[in-house]
Amino acid sequence: MEKWFEEKGNFSDVVISSRVRLARNLREYPFSTRMSAEGAASLVNEVMGQLSGLTDSDGVFYFCNLSKLSKAERIAMMERHVLSPQIVNKKQETGLIVSKNESLSIMVNEEDHLRIQGMAGGMHIEKAFQLANEIDDIASSKMEFAFDEKYGYLTTCPTNVGTGLRASYMVFLPALSAAGKLKLLSEELNKYGITLRGMYGEGSEGTVNIYQISNQKTLGNKEQEIIDNLNNIVLQVIRQERKRREYVLMNNYDIIEDQIYRSYGVLKYARQINTKDAMTLLSQIKFGFDTGILKSQNKEDNIFRLMMEIQPYNLLQREGKMLGNIQRDKIRAEYIRTMLPIL
Repeated sequence: MEKWFEEKGNFSDVVISSRVRLARNLREYPFSTRMSAEGAASLVNEVMGQLSGLTDSDGVFYFCNLSKLSKAERIAMMERHVLSPQIVNKKQETGLIVSKNESLSIMVNEEDHLRIQGMAGGMHIEKAFQLANEIDDIASSKMEFAFDEKYGYLTTCPTNVGTGLRASYMVFLPALSAAGKLKLLSEELNKYGITLRGMYGEGSEGTVNIYQISNQKTLGNKEQEIIDNLNNIVLQVIRQERKRREYVLMNNYDIIEDQIYRSYGVLKYARQINTKDAMTLLSQIKFGFDTGILKSQNKEDNIFRLMMEIQPYNLLQREGKMLGNIQRDKIRAEYIRTMLPIL
């Protein structure tokens, strides 16, 4: 079944994916930061029990106690953006409910009791919101959420109080990054209540020109207002990135074309390659396809999907065994050679 990161949507040359997270807490439990080990276990069991019959158009959801999975399995899901870094490293009992294509998931006992997440490829935040909102309606019909008539949904972090909605786009900004424009961009976004973060959210760094743009606060804003504001800002970012790409190509086309083809050649013939080098070269390849310098024989080719599949712990899962660094780098290179788009 096609995963969310295999989808291509609107403005896919800049916007890789859309995500909506809804933070919810059960009224009868203290916030996660004040919860005992026994309380955490009780929370996970209750949520799993209440939502045990959850289904969508693709069938049933998968339920798992994250505490019983290996750290390698948890990190692999983090690499695919199913889990947050925070829940991967949490010592208390935690849980996950996830759809087959991983576009819908519920993290149990992360920063909040529930983090309901909807994902969609490209610039399609409305679809992501609809997915998350439908699950929120089901969950609220079975469990009583902590809600205040004045302030809205009560959350562990004050910036999420209100709608509890965090909407974000994962964006590819190679031209703005190369021009040293990201610091200024971040400062401008902050003026409108929008933040620019790394690929894996708060506290992470930008990876090969991939970043997250999301709303900073939810109190005092309606859900649609948050989404509309984010959409307007991201459309401006898209215009800036595309304008910068045009400028760079107009002035340095031959140099950039040579760099992109060199990157393709290295990936096509390398016999071993580490994650950092592979991601850097794939970023250049993605830029080549997005700008038309490279043209694939298969329109369904997706460089970002390849970026996800070559992450260390997803390689381990595919092989079904632990691998040393050299062996893993060899397998990564072989996989890239097999999956790299044919020009």
